Amino acid sequence: MKWYKGVLAGGLALGAVAIAIAGLRDRPPPAVEVQIGKAKKSRITRTVAGAGKVQAATTVKISSNISGDLTELLVKEGDRVTRGQVLGRIDRRRYEAAAKQARAAQKAAAADVQLAQVDSQRIANELARVEALVKKGMASSAELDRIVAERDGSNARVASARERYTQAGALVEEAQSNLEKTTLLAPIDGTVIELAREVGERVRGSDFTEDVVMVVAALAAMEVLIEVSEHDVVYLEPGLKAEITVDALEGQNFEGAVSEVAQRGLVKNAGTEAEVTTFPVTVALNVRPAGVLPSMSAEVRIAAETHDDAVVVPIQAVTVRAAKSFEKKGDGGEPEAGAADGGAADGNEPEDAGAGSGGGRGRGKGGGLVKVVFAVGSDDVARARKVKTGIASNTEIEILDGIAADERVVEGPYRTLSKDLKDGDRVREAKPAGRPGGGRGRRE
Repeated sequence: MKWYKGVLAGGLALGAVAIAIAGLRDRPPPAVEVQIGKAKKSRITRTVAGAGKVQAATTVKISSNISGDLTELLVKEGDRVTRGQVLGRIDRRRYEAAAKQARAAQKAAAADVQLAQVDSQRIANELARVEALVKKGMASSAELDRIVAERDGSNARVASARERYTQAGALVEEAQSNLEKTTLLAPIDGTVIELAREVGERVRGSDFTEDVVMVVAALAAMEVLIEVSEHDVVYLEPGLKAEITVDALEGQNFEGAVSEVAQRGLVKNAGTEAEVTTFPVTVALNVRPAGVLPSMSAEVRIAAETHDDAVVVPIQAVTVRAAKSFEKKGDGGEPEAGAADGGAADGNEPEDAGAGSGGGRGRGKGGGLVKVVFAVGSDDVARARKVKTGIASNTEIEILDGIAADERVVEGPYRTLSKDLKDGDRVREAKPAGRPGGGRGRRE
């Protein structure tokens, strides 16, 4: 029995050694839990979005060039008015007196013209008489010269009197115009959206500054004024279709079109690191939505460019890695983990740009960044592929080169994809219930 016990002890010892050796062997790293999507062929549209304010397509500020007390206001805010309708009146007594004075001065000038013409006719008759006497030798040439000089002087007085009459007529027109301006008329068909003065207040008219009495807007035609970045404005032109949502009308979308793209940008924080250049873009609504008023907040999405039958992946599937890692090992080589600080690229920048809408991180440290998609093969191994991207929508991005349709791609989680995942890592798909909330954006 001793030999049996020895064999058993030896077997146990060998088993313990085998277990120890197996434990010391390198175990494969556990599979990385990721979210997996799929590349597909689809129609994709580049969308340029912006937020702004609703405004009437035509808005007129009504003021006066003359000063005076506001004696009447015949409308209130919200009233509809038609072109030529009387909206209010300014005290006209002073301007009536000025008009009467101007008309009296014009009549006096007309009388002066008549007197000058009578005197001129008298001298002309005298000249004819003297000329006849000179021919008969009964008058001297000196007397003839005197009468000719008087004639010339009388003609000049007639001309001067006529000019004064013309001047007096102009003053009458000016006085009458000022008198008419005491009545405020609607210049367009529209709605009164603001009253800035009340009856009894002083209106201070001037050709240099305006003292607004009220504002009339043609609310039948509405538009939204937004600002877009200099990177997006190059894709816009008048006529492009747009979708508008108004914050006050939740769940409703309205159709519109780009009506104007500014040719000059607005530079904010000039000369600083925070400098931003934007361009105003006007988007007209096809039909005025019921209940929409000027100054309401709105969001606009403009369909700038569409590609049919494009290979697309979820936008968050595109990330960035250091370009030098691909230069060393080729496109299929292993990029360095954590080579980029950013997440998914937006697809609207050149291929070698980094993440973010401005592409500002694309040519920084380590020779720059390249866009990468991690493709997952049948062996559940993630391979980094350098890709060339095209246009992007809110949720998807076009792949021009590097990924084929129907290939599986890693699309999250964000931190895993942007920093931790490396070429050659084994992956497994996370269960739907365990997916973090920061997944895909909303689809249009």
